Order: sequence, then structure tokens, then C-alpha cells
Amino acid sequence: MASDFETGGLKRQFPPTRRSAVALLGSGDAAEAARAFATLVKAYTRPVYAHVRLRWNRSPADARDLTQGFFARAFEKRQLATYDREKATFRTYLKASLDHFVLECDRADKRDKRGGGAMRLSLDLDGAEELLSREGPRDANAAEQAFETEWTRTLFAAAVDALEARCKDEGKETYFALFKRYVLEPEIDGAEDRRPSYAELAAEHALSVTDVTNYLAWSRRTFRALVLEELRALTASDDEWRSEARALLGVEL
Repeated sequence: MASDFETGGLKRQFPPTRRSAVALLGSGDAAEAARAFATLVKAYTRPVYAHVRLRWNRSPADARDLTQGFFARAFEKRQLATYDREKATFRTYLKASLDHFVLECDRADKRDKRGGGAMRLSLDLDGAEELLSREGPRDANAAEQAFETEWTRTLFAAAVDALEARCKDEGKETYFALFKRYVLEPEIDGAEDRRPSYAELAAEHALSVTDVTNYLAWSRRTFRALVLEELRALTASDDEWRSEARALLGVEL
């Protein structure tokens, strides 16, 4: 996927505009802090679930319970607002907080300590177990990477949704259809060797090859910009944002 998402001249054309949800966690405006928390919950629900399932070897039901409890407690105690960006990245801090929470629950050995009797958050875990099962057994080292893998998957999925919405708003549904057919479907199906040619896409959509080339160029460029916007919201500083962009997209900002 990375080869399709390499960037060039991106910072000049599509400067990220979203504010950091990590920074807004400590906002004195309760509504603003709640919105920031909701943004982070959406980004980290599946990574947290995968980490609990694989790192701690918990059943799907127990992993759901612990994921719910972790975020419920974090919201009630405003725990994530204590994050100090000088000490670690937000992902490192969140994962350490999660591990501490699981250990605490093990010591208590009571469901209500996991948030079962407290507030309930609306978490999107549909399909999370299916994705883990599809990838098959993992050794200890691979399990440690589950959190990062699911975080990256969630980030790109959010950018895909944003691209689809933008194309719909701008009457560019064909742009997204081409992007989906040429970029997304081969990646999802693991069929990069069967990626359609530009000529085949042109025939499918009654376009010229030049149009296909231009539409895909726009879609890729816009998608990369949207990835960076999503990333901006999930990082605490410009340095962290640049470091993540370099690791994910191979781009210097």
C-alpha cells in the first residue's frame, strides 16, 4: 500500500487543518474535551481490543469487557488528559495505561472493576474479531505488533471514509470508484498482481486513459492529505506528527 501513497509536494497543496485531539483532552471546555476523547476512542478501540486479545490472551468476550472498561474509566477519571508528551508518544502512553488497567483488573478479579457496572460507551468493535481470525495464529512477537497494526488500519480506514465523503460532496464518485478498484480492492484481496490496467479501467468506466490517470492522481493526492489530517488529530506535537508521517508514508514534512 505504501507505494501507492508516496507523496510529493504534499505540504504545499494540502496543509493539515485538524487540531490535535490529544492536546484538546486537557481543554477547559468540557464539550471540546469530550469531542477530543470521542475522536481518540474511535481511533483506538480496535487497537486496544487486539492488544488485549493477543498480548493478554483473553477471550473475545473478556477483551470486549476490558476494552469497554478501559475507556469508561479513562473518560470518568480524565486519565488520558494527564499524558505528558515530553515523556513518550501518546500511543506508548495509552498502551502502558491499558496494560496497567488489565493488571489491576486481574488483581481485583471483579467484573465491576472493568466498568461492567459503570457507564457504557458506544464502541465500534464489529468485525474486529473477524479481522484477527482472518490473519491466523500469531507468535509472541507478532502479538506485540497487533496494537500498531490495528491503529494503522483504523487510521487508513478513516481516511478512506473521508475520501469517499469528499468525492460524494464534490460530485466525483467516479474518482472514488477508480481509487477503490485500482488501489483498495487489490490491497484488501491481496491481489496486487491482478490490479487492472489503466486501459481496463477506462473501458469499464467509459473514460479515456488520460482521464483515468488524472482521476487517480487526484484521488491519491487527496487521500494522502486526508491521512495526514487524521494523523494530525492523533498526535500530540508537530515532531510526533512528522515522525509518524515519515514512518507511515515515507514523507518528509
